[in-house]
Amino acid sequence: LYYGTKETIEQAIKEIEKGTGEGAIEVVKTAEEKKEVISLEAAAEEVPVVKIVNLLLTGAVKAKASDIHIEPYEKSLRVRYRLDGVLHEQPSPPKKLQDAITSRIKIMSNLDIAERRLPQDGRIKIKTLGREVDLRVSVLPTAFGEKIVIRLLDSSALCLDLTKLGFEPEALSIYKKNISLPHGIILITGPTGSGKSTTLYSTLSTLNYPDRNIMTIEDPVEYVLEGINQIQARPEIGLTFAAGLRSFLRQDPNIIMVGEIRDTETAEIAINAALTGHLVFSTLHTNDAPGAITRLNNMGIEPFLTASTVSLVVAQRLVRIICKECKETYAVPFDFLANLGVKPEQVNYAKEIYLSRGKGCDNCSNTGYRRRLAIYELIEINDEVRELILERASTHLLKQAARKTGMMNLREAALRKVLNGITTIEEMMRVTITDTE
Repeated sequence: LYYGTKETIEQAIKEIEKGTGEGAIEVVKTAEEKKEVISLEAAAEEVPVVKIVNLLLTGAVKAKASDIHIEPYEKSLRVRYRLDGVLHEQPSPPKKLQDAITSRIKIMSNLDIAERRLPQDGRIKIKTLGREVDLRVSVLPTAFGEKIVIRLLDSSALCLDLTKLGFEPEALSIYKKNISLPHGIILITGPTGSGKSTTLYSTLSTLNYPDRNIMTIEDPVEYVLEGINQIQARPEIGLTFAAGLRSFLRQDPNIIMVGEIRDTETAEIAINAALTGHLVFSTLHTNDAPGAITRLNNMGIEPFLTASTVSLVVAQRLVRIICKECKETYAVPFDFLANLGVKPEQVNYAKEIYLSRGKGCDNCSNTGYRRRLAIYELIEINDEVRELILERASTHLLKQAARKTGMMNLREAALRKVLNGITTIEEMMRVTITDTE
């Protein structure tokens, strides 16, 4: 439980029980939809319900949560915050407030409160704790009511400094070299929630000079960057990534960012943009950097086009940072680390190595972790890799070629942060897999 959220929410729940009584907050189900909507609206505007929802939102902002989950079950209503990538339970309002809370959030995000059969998406902009926060709301019908997930986009928490994202020095040097090229394609890969957007926004901020025209098409536009032309994709009216990207080419851009290459059409237009002298950034959902090349092949992109345009592929994950307030060291024998791929020279041939972990304290709510940092795997498209792409080589062979040039895979990048006392062995094992290539 985080930052006093428990006390404030529980206090509000007690006030509801004491001051309003059960009857005043029950949503009356009637046969007539119009009356039901009026009842829902009235319940949603009750002061205690408004207070509960405000506390849930403010508490999440204070806790630096990325998401709020409000989940209905047969006899209970569960609230969870996603903090540093992991879900944590929070004090939950009583089940009888479920419909009123749902309606309140729907009203705030301009959704249809009478529609309970279909998924709905909306957005809210709130001002709390002296800053504005964008909220993306997803409502999904379940067996016991509507589940709500709210994504928090807090621009004040966005890191725009490439040197603070988590790049190892040699990887940062390679990355900076490639983003300084006049044209080509740079791909960022990783699952949802792995920090790709932050890396892209930091990159565009670094490249944002008055003599450059930078254009993006995103779904959604998560953060607004001054001096950059950002377009929200709207597939329902035909403004897809491909359509937006095609229009960009008539807007005299220097640098283009397309939120994701989801289909062959988008990939082909991105490649055409790179061939005509533009620097293009985008993302793909693959498990590692070499896999992005294989994905383009599977989309039907000719290998000679991939080889002549893609200059760099970056894979990334997020690892939790050990809490500085409760950090402690402990000793492990070298044999333990050797089983994880550590070489004797990496630890100066020591037989015993000291690692770090968090004991748990109020600062980190007894998790031992506070905030997150990215780990990166980069594959630079050199002559050897380019030849393999032309031969339609497998991901395995591409990976071997990249390893010859010194590519550090995700497991090794995480391990370096373990040895430097930034994260833990457990966190490394949680977010990366063993790579024996």
